[in-house]
Amino acid sequence: MVIGIYLLYIFLPIILLIVGSFGESWTNTLLPTGFSLRWYLDVWHDPSFRRAFLMSLYVALGTSAIVTALTVPLAYALTRSMGRTATLVARLVAVMPIAAPPVVLGFGYIIIFSTDTFPWLGTTALIVAAHVVTTLPYMFQTLVADIRHLHLDRLELAAESLGASFGQRFFHIVLPSLRHSILAGLVVVSAISIGEFQVTNLIAGFLNRTYPVVLLQAFYGATGFACATTVILLFLAAIGAGAGALTARAAARAKESV
Repeated sequence: MVIGIYLLYIFLPIILLIVGSFGESWTNTLLPTGFSLRWYLDVWHDPSFRRAFLMSLYVALGTSAIVTALTVPLAYALTRSMGRTATLVARLVAVMPIAAPPVVLGFGYIIIFSTDTFPWLGTTALIVAAHVVTTLPYMFQTLVADIRHLHLDRLELAAESLGASFGQRFFHIVLPSLRHSILAGLVVVSAISIGEFQVTNLIAGFLNRTYPVVLLQAFYGATGFACATTVILLFLAAIGAGAGALTARAAARAKESV
């Protein structure tokens, strides 16, 4: 009974959003009246939403590339020398989203990057940098856990005893062993980046707003249009979740085979 109520509480708003996106009108009633596809056509023909959609993809790709370039060597270095200092650094990175909430980060960016010294407020580069800070801990924690679980230090020692150099060990043992973990982390990072709203809403410029930021303006217009724009974002999130589930399954199989 309790589980049913909980599931209804979670999925009922989503179901109503989907139904509302196909309704002709929806005013002060539980369900919309009529049927129409006009709202999705309106979203497609709205240049601001098309531009915001492409901006979200661009920011997510840039964030994913930078996060991967930073977390792979960082996680590898910390797991190879987990001393007191390294452990402290790992914990600080892990709690970063909690210690620095997006709103706090956004206001800090406004103070720093709206000055004459750093006039970068509203730029795409600043949005990507903010998303990197927000998403980096998720990839980092995934890689650290998998490096320990796979016992890559033992494989490296065996390869080193056979004369393999550091570069050979890293590119032929470490990276191939972590490919599923990296892909799973990238799915999470890109999904969080695409849906991030708080900090982006504070620092984005008018021409480089992401999809969630532009989505907010839809709720000041027609209800059906707002529902359609939200359903599109939910659809993107569902694709990310499905890809993450498949990737996690592949990673679990890879770990079991080790």
